[in-house]
Amino acid sequence: LIAFSRQDVVTARTVHTADNLSAKGAYELVGDPKARVTFLATGSEVGLALEARALLAAEGIAARIVSMPCWALFEEQTGEYRDRVLGPGTVKVGIEAASPLGWDRYIGSPHMAGSGAFVGMHSFGASGPYKDVYRHFAITPEAAADAARQALKKA
Repeated sequence: LIAFSRQDVVTARTVHTADNLSAKGAYELVGDPKARVTFLATGSEVGLALEARALLAAEGIAARIVSMPCWALFEEQTGEYRDRVLGPGTVKVGIEAASPLGWDRYIGSPHMAGSGAFVGMHSFGASGPYKDVYRHFAITPEAAADAARQALKKA
């Protein structure tokens, strides 16, 4: 399946590799050995993660970005691979223009100490231009950066 977004998206991968990075379901798109935050994003929301990372970097908070196009393929990988990609010791922030259903397996339960956060819809969807809908549901780089800051306070 090839799915295309209706909105413009940034070019996230600027270095060519012959490897099919999506074949493992998730991969580190942007790394940082000093990262305190890992943004996990799907599809067009990877661009939001890139912008949120830049906002945190301006404050001296290092973050990584993981592109997570397929949970099922990711779950088939070794535990060592999954742990490495998820970024041990970092708080996780999931970004997806959908519901939080299922994200707790990667970001932690909201009731757990040290859990991360989810940026997406927490209610039924809406129709309209995507920028308006994203703003309505706070699916923005600013909201993702704020979610990361809040998660770091709880960690």
